[in-house]
Amino acid sequence: MRIIIISLFTVFTLSACANKNAPAPGGYIPPPRPVTVIQDTLTYLALGDSYTIGQDVPPDQNFPNLMAKQGYNLDILPPTIIARTGWTSDELIDAIDQSDIKGKTYDMVTLLIGVNDQYRGLSQDNYRTKFTQLLNTAIQFAGGIHNHVFVLSIPDYGVTPFAHGKGGNISEEIDQFNAINNEISANAHVNYVEITGISKLAANDLSLLASDGLHPSPKMYQMWVDKLKLEVESVFVKK
Repeated sequence: MRIIIISLFTVFTLSACANKNAPAPGGYIPPPRPVTVIQDTLTYLALGDSYTIGQDVPPDQNFPNLMAKQGYNLDILPPTIIARTGWTSDELIDAIDQSDIKGKTYDMVTLLIGVNDQYRGLSQDNYRTKFTQLLNTAIQFAGGIHNHVFVLSIPDYGVTPFAHGKGGNISEEIDQFNAINNEISANAHVNYVEITGISKLAANDLSLLASDGLHPSPKMYQMWVDKLKLEVESVFVKK
């Protein structure tokens, strides 16, 4: 991967009335500021379900591919995506175990999982256990570097046309599942990107939804990426 090393040196401005030949107080010469290392080419692994694979939108318009192709201040390589519509946390674990990525490492890893655990009525205790396992796996894929992992909160599909008439307390339950993944993420010292609030905007703006009336449109995915990229840049771009 390409590394750019930028050396920054301190510039001293002397007062016109000062002796230009006078040494620094005590004869001390300040050293140059430490070099700043910017890692600007990143490999990327995205783990999740339909929200990651981009159900009902062109593949290049899902959030991992939007994140990679837009670049911003980083050169993110095309992502490796392990995700499928309908997957629960248990099924994502099984898919990772059966994949060919075991033993590999990536510069950054995103994890977004849990909506199908809620949708299928799986217990929150099970989700707590399986999300913890998945997050530990994500950290391993990130080479053990915790702040190279980015957890995205579960979107609230309770505001979508798909959810109308289904009853229950979808939004409340999504909040409960997010409370679990937020707590676990905080304890693991990984990055947490709250995009649930963005998903709720679809209650009054159907352009944020794909044609199925459930999943995000490219417009919403772009809003997620705008928020995610701030977290990614805070880790990989040292200003």
